[in-house]
Amino acid sequence: MQWKAPTEYGEPHNTITPIARRRGEKFELDLVLRNNITTREQPLGVYHPHAELHHIKKENIGLIEMMGLAVLPARLKEELAEVAAGLANGFDLRANELTEKRAGWAEGFAKNYTITKDNALDIVQKETGLVFAQVLEHAGVYKRNNSGKQAFVEFLEKVK
Repeated sequence: MQWKAPTEYGEPHNTITPIARRRGEKFELDLVLRNNITTREQPLGVYHPHAELHHIKKENIGLIEMMGLAVLPARLKEELAEVAAGLANGFDLRANELTEKRAGWAEGFAKNYTITKDNALDIVQKETGLVFAQVLEHAGVYKRNNSGKQAFVEFLEKVK
């Protein structure tokens, strides 16, 4: 099933991907609405992680993530552990190649916590989850606000 909305260039950019899976004795159906349109402001895609989140997730959002399951790049395991160690030990995150891309982000949230060696990784993981939630918000074709909800209702009316 595919619906099309022309862009300024006349190319369709919208599609829907149905995903069926079994949960226990019941079946679940996810209908993933997708759009790959780009703009000058969002050259990688309007529904792609925006630049301010690229320190955590620059890669395209996949279908697994659209179902609400976080799949972060493997490179983050070591890099985020280094961020946590740097915060716990008071190191300059900008001086380390593994942490420099995340220094501004980490410095921003660090002031909200008392960071110790025992809790640093938990804090970094929590903050990473908050960024990833924003990544998923960017990927949503219909935003979770009044205009997004209204647009979704209009879409449902059209496909009845």
